[in-house]
Amino acid sequence: MYDFMVFGYYAATIGRTFFPGGSEYASLMKSLMTFAAGYLMRPLGAVVLGAYIDRHGRRKGLLLTLTLMAIGTLSVACMPSYATIGLIAPSLILLGRLVQGLSAGAQLGGVSVYLSEIATPGRKGFFVAWQSASQQVAVMLAAIIGVVLSFTFTPADMDRWGWRIPLLIGCAIIPFLFVLRNSLEETEEFAARKHHPSFREIMQSLSANWKLVTLGTMLATLTTVGFYLITAYTPTFGSVTLHLKNTSVQIVLLCVGASNFFWLPVMGALSDRVGRMTTLVTFSLITLITAYPTLLWLVASPSFTRLLAAELWISFIYGGYNGAMVVYLVEIMPASVRTAGFSVAYALATAIFGGFTPAICTWLIQITGNKAVPGLWLSLAAALALTAALLLARSVPSTSVSPARSVALQSAD
Repeated sequence: MYDFMVFGYYAATIGRTFFPGGSEYASLMKSLMTFAAGYLMRPLGAVVLGAYIDRHGRRKGLLLTLTLMAIGTLSVACMPSYATIGLIAPSLILLGRLVQGLSAGAQLGGVSVYLSEIATPGRKGFFVAWQSASQQVAVMLAAIIGVVLSFTFTPADMDRWGWRIPLLIGCAIIPFLFVLRNSLEETEEFAARKHHPSFREIMQSLSANWKLVTLGTMLATLTTVGFYLITAYTPTFGSVTLHLKNTSVQIVLLCVGASNFFWLPVMGALSDRVGRMTTLVTFSLITLITAYPTLLWLVASPSFTRLLAAELWISFIYGGYNGAMVVYLVEIMPASVRTAGFSVAYALATAIFGGFTPAICTWLIQITGNKAVPGLWLSLAAALALTAALLLARSVPSTSVSPARSVALQSAD
């Protein structure tokens, strides 16, 4: 996730390096749209790689997706600038980003299913929440590197070549792949399964469960928009829109990562005790009510303190919602297509809403002149999530796992 996210943190600089335009806004939008293009590949990755994982195993799938991510990151980090090789540069940057998106399409689903299948009884929420919590380590690492680089190099040096350093650090995942290859074990649940569906069977099951996948996509929309709003979009929003110092924004980003890291497993464990649906409805409703007022308060008098407070509040409600959402999305998918079903639903939410959040928020601010409009974008995501949760609550009255899975399996039949 570090490899996938760090592109967004340096979108403005990457825009100036590879996407020169008539204005800073034009270059930034080209860079943000390239960042978002990776998300368009996620549904394809979810289908193809998700089916591969359901067919060949969690271990093989995770190794494959990590390898693809490393290839995409290395290509971006080492690409000569537009001034050096012309249009070839942005074309290859886009290709590298698409490879990253293909990998990410099934990565989150593969990890979530893996954690769900190795979890001890009654603690699936806590176990699966560590998938999202571990992403926050990526957020914090990127922020720490950003702070160190801002103190070490001048802005001119960062524009010329310093932005490549965080990407090259991400390539450290390559030797780690060899460690995983020798140490990662297959889950007992998958290994004990006698029948592993073919690609055609997986596609047929996904088609039969299209309503479930659609509701899952709506559920995941709040997670994806919230996450990218307070992580990938924060450097652009804080520095370009609010005109705060880059160092201050990176410190806020570090605090957000730490906050997410704390709240996600806590709320995952809470959902094990009070039920997934109670947690989902509560936090989606809180987000719907408070997102826009929070951003209005921030932009009324931008400062480091207000940016920190606003982002920590959104971090809390994001952690509360996502701590329950990810494990619930795993639980409602039929076991035979668990990775593909989860990955497709999550990838569609990311491709349609979450991944375009930085670009959409930048565009909305440009056309409306309202710097708080990202709060409305988050509120829209909360409304979709709340609607999906209420619809699922009607068809799955119990918050336990087995009735949800039973409904999904009956739908598949």
